Amino acid sequence: MGHVIATANMKGGVGKTTLSVNIATCLAKNHGKRVLVLDLDTQISATLSLMSPVDFAKLRKQRKTFRYLIDEIINPGRKRKYSIEDIIESGVCRLESLDLLPGDIDLYDEFVVSEMLHEQAVTIGEKDFETIWNRFERVLLAKVLEPVREKYDFIILDCAPGYNLLTRSALATSDFYILPAKPEPLSVVGIQLLERRIARLKESHEQETSINVEMLGIVFTMSNANILSGRYYKQVMNRVHQDFGEAKVFQTQIPTDVNVAKAVDSFVPAVLTTPTSSGSKAFIKLTHELLDKL
Repeated sequence: MGHVIATANMKGGVGKTTLSVNIATCLAKNHGKRVLVLDLDTQISATLSLMSPVDFAKLRKQRKTFRYLIDEIINPGRKRKYSIEDIIESGVCRLESLDLLPGDIDLYDEFVVSEMLHEQAVTIGEKDFETIWNRFERVLLAKVLEPVREKYDFIILDCAPGYNLLTRSALATSDFYILPAKPEPLSVVGIQLLERRIARLKESHEQETSINVEMLGIVFTMSNANILSGRYYKQVMNRVHQDFGEAKVFQTQIPTDVNVAKAVDSFVPAVLTTPTSSGSKAFIKLTHELLDKL
């Protein structure tokens, strides 16, 4: 069984999706790993980083997106049409070992989920609704991934900003998580908030199956060469190093690189479109560092 790694931060705009798809691509292309990317964000940025909007629209019309698999769990009585293997897009970006489980712009209705769990609680006589909810968020993604989990060396879960049901389920299912962050105070606050939430998540599940997800490290993204030696940047970096320790901060930083932004227009990660650019070189180096940590 391979590694399941979530990329998450309470704050948006920190380069989380760019990090996810480029690391996944490096693992597949440069290290011969079998990799699956799962898009858990309704902005579907990871999906559109690996396939065109036209191709995605076709899949959505056929209901071959992640939403179909969630619907199956929320409404188990429905006749099953597709398996997860049917929905996974194999060999995206012409890389045989890189697969994608496409996301959707509309993943689930919280009211429907709550209604379903309330009915379960009434049926089994469980008075503590929180117990039912915790159990559901712990097994939701685990159930989805179970049929294919052993087929991959890495499963990368690209989480939405914030702390919704799917992010909690992703963290409960993962072996590790990576925290991308910009070198600015608000981004650091996002790290601290997520760390507190994860500690609370582990605590809330202690009475049943424990959650053992560990932080693999913090990655600084969008670092500007003009401020690398500045006092402001050093203050932010020092604060993170003091709070989390040297071992929890990746040495490799991802610089601001227009080539990384342009790659989105071609629906192919930068490490494939411009492998010699500064951003791509950083992603390649970061992937080596990630493998060393593991």
